[in-house]
Amino acid sequence: MDVLKNQVVEKFNSKTAVVGIVGLGYVGLPLMIRYSSIGYKVVGLDIDSAKVAKLNSGQSYIEHIPAAAIEQAITSGFEATVDFERAKECDALILCVPTPLNKYREPDMTYVIGTMDAIKPHLRAGQVVSLESTTYPGTTEEELLPRIEAQGLVVGKDIYLVYSPEREDPGNKHFETRTIPKVLGGHTSSCLEVGVSLYKQAIDKVVEVSSTKAAELTKLLENIHRAVNIGLVNEMKIVADRMGIDIFEVIDAAATKPFGFTAYYPGPGLGGHCIPIDPFYLTWKAREYGVHTRFIELAGEVNCAMPEYVLAKLMSGLNEHGKALKESKILILGIAYKKNVDDMRESPSVEIMELIQEKGGLVSYSDPHVPVFPEMREHSFDLSSVVLTSDSLATFDAVVLATDHDKFDYDLIKKYSKIIIDTRGRYRDCAEHIVKA
Repeated sequence: MDVLKNQVVEKFNSKTAVVGIVGLGYVGLPLMIRYSSIGYKVVGLDIDSAKVAKLNSGQSYIEHIPAAAIEQAITSGFEATVDFERAKECDALILCVPTPLNKYREPDMTYVIGTMDAIKPHLRAGQVVSLESTTYPGTTEEELLPRIEAQGLVVGKDIYLVYSPEREDPGNKHFETRTIPKVLGGHTSSCLEVGVSLYKQAIDKVVEVSSTKAAELTKLLENIHRAVNIGLVNEMKIVADRMGIDIFEVIDAAATKPFGFTAYYPGPGLGGHCIPIDPFYLTWKAREYGVHTRFIELAGEVNCAMPEYVLAKLMSGLNEHGKALKESKILILGIAYKKNVDDMRESPSVEIMELIQEKGGLVSYSDPHVPVFPEMREHSFDLSSVVLTSDSLATFDAVVLATDHDKFDYDLIKKYSKIIIDTRGRYRDCAEHIVKA
């Protein structure tokens, strides 16, 4: 009889366990709010002292998460800290840290490894460590397992290790942390059992798989499926455009088929923390096994080329009106990576802005969700969002509709813009000043 395991499970079942969330961003913060709301003591660990200070004062720094939710969590005992020594207080340590790509489009495990190195001196028997960051199959076993066992703890006996990929969809009002099924794989059967006891309290449905590797690949398949289908429809958009056919009309018609077809829509490129990045995690790891993932890589090439396609459409549209891109004033509508959020990670809008600037265009932007262009690791614009009025729109030689936020006044934009480069199919008519891109 495994006494320690049973004690740990009972702690989660009785909600007397302390839950530690490591990384308080778009994934970690909703998870913190959920655990706090159902009666757990939650400790949030993050390296960003400014973020920690904001949270402890009851402020939110993510648009779709209200300050009231943070304040309620504080009332329930939540506190954020930069002191990783407090990891020893936690019965669960859920890692929600970024897994970006480096400049060679290879996995950058800096945050995962750095986080593990920060918490490993404070690990103790009776804890469960869960990695939620999207990553290549084998990460949990190759990077987390040896660091934990280097502390003299036996995984599956003294401490428990699981992988459970995040499935957040910021801005989607149809789903929340509780209602999105949670895939879970454990390093051992005991790890899985403890992991289930951790997540079943907060999530309506926990989907168990046979290993951490299977759980890691599940997440990649979900996002690669989307990336490949978006690549397909982006390529179809180019073909349809050459043929003088509206691809959005075609997709809407195809979507009436009640079986065998799922509608995906083209755009100016891929954005967000998952879809543009995750396929490269698998292609990188597959090379270790002598497999060349041609299909996935081709989709990546198509999607990565879309900002250049938009630029070409912009230049063509200006040319039709007797203008060159150089010295033209261009307004980008929407710089978040998708509609109705303030998340700019991997946003194709930013790449389009840089391409325009490189060609001598004078670029501005308007985004009701991003009032000031934020500090980014690889991009820098000293800009604030332009307020859309009849007068302001008339000052630009062209506007590029890159992210179709619901807050935009599309009638106003259509009436007062000289040229509209529509990358989202928002305008279905064939007005002379609208260029389908």
